[in-house]
Amino acid sequence: ICPQARLDRDKVRQMIAGHRVLVTGAGGSIGSELVRQIAAYGPESLTLLDAGEYNLYAIDMEMAEKYPDLPRESILGDVRDRTRIDQVFAKQKPEIVFHAAAYNHVPLVEHNPNEGILTNTLGTRNVAEACRAAGVGTMVLISTDKAVNPANVMGASKRLAECYCQALETLPADQRGPTRFVTVRFGNVLGSTGSVVPLFRRQLEAGGPLTVTHEGITRYFMTIAEAVELVLQAAELGKHGVTDGGKIFVLDMGRPVKIIDLARQMIGEKLYEELFHDGEPPEPTETDGVMLAAPRVVDYALIKQVFDELGESAARRDTHKTLELMGRLVPEFQPPEIGVKSF
Repeated sequence: ICPQARLDRDKVRQMIAGHRVLVTGAGGSIGSELVRQIAAYGPESLTLLDAGEYNLYAIDMEMAEKYPDLPRESILGDVRDRTRIDQVFAKQKPEIVFHAAAYNHVPLVEHNPNEGILTNTLGTRNVAEACRAAGVGTMVLISTDKAVNPANVMGASKRLAECYCQALETLPADQRGPTRFVTVRFGNVLGSTGSVVPLFRRQLEAGGPLTVTHEGITRYFMTIAEAVELVLQAAELGKHGVTDGGKIFVLDMGRPVKIIDLARQMIGEKLYEELFHDGEPPEPTETDGVMLAAPRVVDYALIKQVFDELGESAARRDTHKTLELMGRLVPEFQPPEIGVKSF
């Protein structure tokens, strides 16, 4: 596990204190930790948006207990539903948006590629365009290392989400509007819903064995709290234009850990993760643990056209067409063979 980075919490407090903040996917593992840390900085108001009723209820109850005086709204809504998202933004008037809503389970998204596109890719477009329309100051997209040279539909769907935000960030200011689009990419976090750790824990509680699919698999790990702190630092940096040209932030996840070693430690898919594409030499920032990468940028007019086509194919559940369109924008992605197992 990587050592805790030195953080400038005063700058984060200045960014959040007294401002209206909205978190999508607020009930998820990353989203709920964002809510906790943001609440501690004293925002003017905090809006929690999630499509999952129980997860939203749980984090709402936690906020009611810990921050009873913090003005907040907990809203059931799906990022796929542009009308609902626009309605929420018009009413809540957020100044900062953290977009954490996503499908993150690789096998499930591989099995349901159209759903992955509708939520991860087109849902991000809905949130980004709602930010533009509402004059939001900063939108932060929570992305994943699996978007680098994506070997699966989930990674490719998140790479497409990155591409859309990059394309908006590179528009001239008069076209982009006041919103800065900040993307933060990181690897596995310990205990997140998509992480191997909860799986190992369940297997241990059941008396074992622990399943390791390949002894060579490695993963980067940091705690959810550490990752979210760095996301907030990156958001603060992004306010100042360091992402000009479509650069994205990448969290330094420390050393990769062998899953088999993690399994052994607790007792007593892509074989390795990458944080950077070969063509993305990392640049340091003024914040420890936060680096900048400059992935390929897709022209906004092109991405808008392909996303419209993706919206149609995914809504029809035309998996062949959806995967073909994904490959058009993400040439590194090799679509899987489509059989009876894809929906």
